[in-house]
Amino acid sequence: MATAMMVGKNLAALGTVESSIFKGSGGGGSQLVWEKKSELGQAAQSFFPKAVKLRNDLQWRACSNHNSRPPPPAPASNSLIQQITEPQKTWQPSSGVPKLTKVEQQKPSQSSSSLQTVKDSGPPRVSTKDLVSLQLPRPLSTMDLALPPRHGSDLRVAYQGVPGAYSEAAAAKAYPQCEAVPCEQFDAAFQAVELWLVDRAVLPIENSLGGSIHRNYDLLLRHRLHIVGEVQLAIHHCLLALPGVKKEQLRRVVSHPQALAQCEHTLSKLEGCVREAVDDTAGAAQFISAHNLRDTGAVASVRAAEIYGLEILMDGIQDDCDNVTRFLMLAREPVIPRNDRPFKTSIVFTLEEGPGVLFRALAVFSLRNINLTKIESRPQRKRPLRIVDDSNNGTAKYFDYLFYIDFEASMADSRAQNALGHLQEFAIFLRVLGSYPMDMSPMRA
Repeated sequence: MATAMMVGKNLAALGTVESSIFKGSGGGGSQLVWEKKSELGQAAQSFFPKAVKLRNDLQWRACSNHNSRPPPPAPASNSLIQQITEPQKTWQPSSGVPKLTKVEQQKPSQSSSSLQTVKDSGPPRVSTKDLVSLQLPRPLSTMDLALPPRHGSDLRVAYQGVPGAYSEAAAAKAYPQCEAVPCEQFDAAFQAVELWLVDRAVLPIENSLGGSIHRNYDLLLRHRLHIVGEVQLAIHHCLLALPGVKKEQLRRVVSHPQALAQCEHTLSKLEGCVREAVDDTAGAAQFISAHNLRDTGAVASVRAAEIYGLEILMDGIQDDCDNVTRFLMLAREPVIPRNDRPFKTSIVFTLEEGPGVLFRALAVFSLRNINLTKIESRPQRKRPLRIVDDSNNGTAKYFDYLFYIDFEASMADSRAQNALGHLQEFAIFLRVLGSYPMDMSPMRA
């Protein structure tokens, strides 16, 4: 009798829990019922199976006059836990939205090229005879992000451009055994890392001739990725064209704006030849090859000429032989700062308007003997102007700047910690973009 009374109390408690969970939930609260089982106490756990059975029997007897079939049983607890814990996160190419599904391990195709990274991607539309059997990956875009096969690589690195771009060479230098994944724009490379499609992203940040690449500074602040490394790559530009074309036949030269600027002296000597900017150096070579343009040349790398079947009309056309581009490596998680090797730290901050404010900000590093290697200012996008009204003559407008600074010190160093602590005393906003090992390797194109 006491057992029946205890079963009845637990049954009433279970009915109250289930009625509050399943009301208007469409049956999606099965997990909460399982969790509530553990909260009913040790006594309720011992009678829980009996309570469920008794509830089902009572429901079946109550409706036996109207329906001869018993109600469907409650979902099994073990299968529910297995359904929750076992699925792996995968990505559907059609929408780019994560779904929880059980996926078998994908095996790389033996016939696929080492450069092919996008699933079900076909060869590019190339008309030259040398590129008939060429298999190239289709670049990822912000509207079409898919999960390609890994081809046995342990690390996947996204870069902006197509195969043959200098960013691909920088990725190979930083991670020699990586799988390089091309992306249409820099935004797509950032999003590929954030959506776990790749492990790293490589992007150029400054060039010794062309200066800073401001677009990527803005993206560093917009996205929540961390700088985990840097690599310096010597840039070797070539003038490319279709086989049999002479440089006197060229009527235009296409390439990235930075590449055109770095070859200003040489390109200005080509009479009757105009310059047009495109998104990527290797993309310019691919465009000429795909459309069989015999009056157009491209400024790109030697590797781009090999991939797209072009000839090198002029080699080493950059204005300065010491043409170096610095690339940054980005990841979802930061690296742990150390003191056993040279480190560099990148930060961004903004200050109040006033005389000597920037001087005081930079002095926090000088006082601690920390070397600054880079300083860049960018207007704030959401608040580009600051209006001050402190006189009878009207308002004064100032540009509201963000300051990007690189300095040679690890965040594990007490000097760097004290410097940033001092900077926070008068900085409105401060963010550490990354503390990462310096590139000490020899430069190569």
